[in-house]
Amino acid sequence: MTIDNFNVDGGILKYEEKADLSLRALFARAGYSKFKMSKFEEYDLYSKNKDFLVSDGVITFNDTNGKLLALKPDVTLSIIKNSRDEAGRVEKYYYSENVYRISESSHSYKEILQTGLECIGDIGEDETYEVTKLALESLGVLSKSYTLSISSAALVNSILDCAAVSSEKRPEVIEAIADKSRDLLAGLVDGEAFRLIAPLTEYYKSPKEALAALDGITDPKVTEAKNELSRLIERLCSEGFGSNIRLDYSVVSSAGYYSGVIFKGFIDGVGTRALSGGRYDGLMKRMGRASKAIGFAVYLDTVERLEDETDADAFINVALPKGRLGEQVYGMFEAAGFECPSIREPNRKLIFENTEKKIRYFWVKPSDVAIYVERGAADVGVAGKDILLEYSPDVYELLDLNIGKCRMAVAAKNGFVDDPSRTLRVATKFSEIAKKFYAGKCRDIDIIHLNGSIEIAPILGLSDVIVDIVETGKTLLENDLSPIEDIVDISARLISNKASYSFKSEKIEKIRKALELEVKK
Repeated sequence: MTIDNFNVDGGILKYEEKADLSLRALFARAGYSKFKMSKFEEYDLYSKNKDFLVSDGVITFNDTNGKLLALKPDVTLSIIKNSRDEAGRVEKYYYSENVYRISESSHSYKEILQTGLECIGDIGEDETYEVTKLALESLGVLSKSYTLSISSAALVNSILDCAAVSSEKRPEVIEAIADKSRDLLAGLVDGEAFRLIAPLTEYYKSPKEALAALDGITDPKVTEAKNELSRLIERLCSEGFGSNIRLDYSVVSSAGYYSGVIFKGFIDGVGTRALSGGRYDGLMKRMGRASKAIGFAVYLDTVERLEDETDADAFINVALPKGRLGEQVYGMFEAAGFECPSIREPNRKLIFENTEKKIRYFWVKPSDVAIYVERGAADVGVAGKDILLEYSPDVYELLDLNIGKCRMAVAAKNGFVDDPSRTLRVATKFSEIAKKFYAGKCRDIDIIHLNGSIEIAPILGLSDVIVDIVETGKTLLENDLSPIEDIVDISARLISNKASYSFKSEKIEKIRKALELEVKK
């Protein structure tokens, strides 16, 4: 049943409301019972499991007895809390509830209608198959053009175990896998460890190819997890979902909750994931439960404009940073065979197309490139590593273009000596980078956020040091400043929208590989 078949509302219901009705009918037919709950929950439940929540923000208030409560930002935790541990028992629930969290689209608090299901108890391969199949069918309710990207937390973690990745380094390695970045990974591990992990960052045309890429790893735990994933995919393909499945190892999580299959669902025309879920036995254990569990949520706020969207065209949309770096970047695209002659013409246009090559370029402010890509207005773009570190957009970081090279550094007046007994005053426009850097040093700081002329701050006594980009160091020298500590090397990176990659992966990979050849010249 698709939304188009659900016409009982006479045109009154919104798109997401019709989607909710269709999904509830789907889950009920599959034998799931509705779970109804209060809008409120004790805040303690969420504070202990913050890294499981989609959004960090939780709205709290005091009850009449002084107890700290929260407006519900998530449903799964409440269902787990109220489920039972009984041998051989499987509880199946679906829900349709308003949750209160920071919206990915508006970046502000919003009441969001969320629909999903949870299967809790004695979970085996049959239950895993059933829930994953329902996830695919849920996407099919929302759109005819959809993809479910599937991975396995057990498989990825067992490969990291084989590579002897330490617990301290593991989050960074998982982040590199999630970004599909061999460049990031190469900076973290080398030798045999890199050989084992690198296949997890690659694009594969089919699940069979993705599984075959791991054939060289003979560890029993890897083999067991790979075979389990293979059996799941074979069952789904036998049901006719082969064209809607991607085996994508970049679907990972640094939290230790997920223990088996993990997946994200994408809809053509929507710039972010519309569904996510997986097997979360680790969360059950952390909450003191003996049962196992698997489930997913459909994020209906992401599809509320879907009915207004036009069909995605065959063009690859590229966001270029204005200025000298953007011109250099376009030169690389041009040399790689993705030219657009009109961009070289003297005019004030911002959008340029090559209808033959099916590529469209547009100029945007450098700091806005990541926003255009993350939100899906651009399929790919080029942004500085400084922007990616500062704003942490949810994008793939596909390639280091090795241009626009500089470094992020701490600088101070010549002769400056830090006094660790005092709070260090730091002036910067890269507040998040500075906070993370000094947090790693356990240094107490006072951030002074400035948008320009950062070098003046220590001269006028506004700050002790600055955190800023340093290229030649000439500006620092002319103002009697000098770099005292390097933070990170910066260069331009090719980034991709994750949803776009799901539907245009071959075209995007063609661009990436062509640019990689240009980098190596």
